[in-house]
Amino acid sequence: MPTQRDKIREDVHFRILRLLNDNPEMSQRDLAKAVGISTGGIHYVLSALLEKGQIKLGKFTAARDKRRYAYVLTPSGIAERAVLTRRFLKRKMAEYEALKAEIEEVGADLPDTDLAALRAEATEQKNG
Repeated sequence: MPTQRDKIREDVHFRILRLLNDNPEMSQRDLAKAVGISTGGIHYVLSALLEKGQIKLGKFTAARDKRRYAYVLTPSGIAERAVLTRRFLKRKMAEYEALKAEIEEVGADLPDTDLAALRAEATEQKNG
């Protein structure tokens, strides 16, 4: 059974593979900011992904700084991203269902008008 730490690590790997799939030229600093971990943490994860053969370094030809690289997903990395995507979605859907049930349970303690008002406020806040 995966620990909470394992789940967090897997989520970080999923998010990094997803970001690199869409933006292979992202810098380590940008990746760290997007994922919410330190630059050193990103370096560690990228090194592990390189070692596992899930990403490879490619020259980032559009860069003025010729030392810049692109992190390109390998076929192994693409397959791993698919596996992680499935696990991530399964976990998030279970969290959503549990949260939805808790909201309904707690909401049952309020009059229907208060619950409707809270839903409207939440929708308004979500939309901006």
